[in-house]
Amino acid sequence: MANIVEGVFAIHKPPGITSAQVIRDVQSHFNPSSLFAPWLQREHDIKNAESNNQRNKRKSWKSKQPIQVKIGHGGTLDPLATGVLILGVGSGTKALPQFLTCTKSYETVVLFGAATDTYDTEGKLVARKEYEHVTKEKVEEALVKFRGEFMQRPPIFSAIRVQGKHLYEYAREGKEVPVEIQERKMNVEKMELAEWLEGGSHEFAWPEQEAEGAVKNMAEKVLHLKDETEVKSEAAEVVGEAEESAKRKREVDEGESGVTAESSPKRIKSSPAPESGTTAIKVEVTESSPKRIKSSPAPVSDAPAIKAKPTETSSNACPAPAARIRMTVSSGFYVRSLAHDLGAAVGSLGLMAHLVRTRQGEFELGKNVLEYSDLAEGEKVWDPKVKKMLQDWQGEHEVVEGSRDRGGGRHERSAAKPAARAAVRRNSSSDEG
Repeated sequence: MANIVEGVFAIHKPPGITSAQVIRDVQSHFNPSSLFAPWLQREHDIKNAESNNQRNKRKSWKSKQPIQVKIGHGGTLDPLATGVLILGVGSGTKALPQFLTCTKSYETVVLFGAATDTYDTEGKLVARKEYEHVTKEKVEEALVKFRGEFMQRPPIFSAIRVQGKHLYEYAREGKEVPVEIQERKMNVEKMELAEWLEGGSHEFAWPEQEAEGAVKNMAEKVLHLKDETEVKSEAAEVVGEAEESAKRKREVDEGESGVTAESSPKRIKSSPAPESGTTAIKVEVTESSPKRIKSSPAPVSDAPAIKAKPTETSSNACPAPAARIRMTVSSGFYVRSLAHDLGAAVGSLGLMAHLVRTRQGEFELGKNVLEYSDLAEGEKVWDPKVKKMLQDWQGEHEVVEGSRDRGGGRHERSAAKPAARAAVRRNSSSDEG
């Protein structure tokens, strides 16, 4: 039988597609190739050699599916993200759990002044906040707290399960998580500011769509957008409105002056002078007589309520500053949470506008990673590259003969440790974990 190649390699995932779509695309090129014809033939032979009892045990729908090259990934990347995506082929899928527990390097861009329900530019806006005071020096000072060991709260849009349900399912339904999302200990080997981007000088922008109703209310609570001072301020406003309403009622009950509605002057209720940075007074004219103008109290300057967009520059660029940050982090680290927490650390809001995974384990961009564009160039281009990477993997990692997975492949002696399998469950569908 011809030489069978299987193992682990890495591909450079482009933006705009899911990690699952990358696997489907790779399979569509691998299935008809001459490189993987021996692997597919072996699988056909194993299937044909099965006893009737084995065939009956297999689910009917699965038995009708055509055999494809078996591929899995070692830690997904969100559609927004690009970079190193580890792929296991055949027996190499058994080695994938170890890549969920290794260190990873990222380059991200944090855009200040706004927050979304997903912590990135793919989500919907839930709040805006002042950003003029955010400087390069403030960001560098704030990054100190994110080095070494510290506690991080996962984003609401993550695959972590709470009471049998993914967190992102609660978020999409606009429901509050029944328990507090627990912080997790992270270890950061490297965290540095690589580039400072002044407002109006970069291509990154806040999303235009705003969250509505229950989703926005849920986000304000779960994402901890309000501090204790803001909550007390809002409570005071509610009490003030109730007292004002009671006062107006007493005036009506006690002041029977005989003035008709038509002859009474139009009354305008004014709210206290707003603090700097607040929105303008909202004016509403009622249809009935007398026409009365109501005004709602202006929120305090730090309130997370979405405010009118600041005047943009002539080039239509986002006026808020951004920071390009490089990091090397432990397993389970969420870069989106870093963006959110960094925004809060500098007295503003922050979201992730760009993400590249530059290294994962032994695979690094520009060194030993297949370019996604090579697939479109045809088998003559990607075949020798993939073959070399898989053969190098087979040569560097011990493979146990005679121990087969469900696809009939071989696997590494230590690839499927219980701790590694647990890591798969913890970090599945995590963009950065």
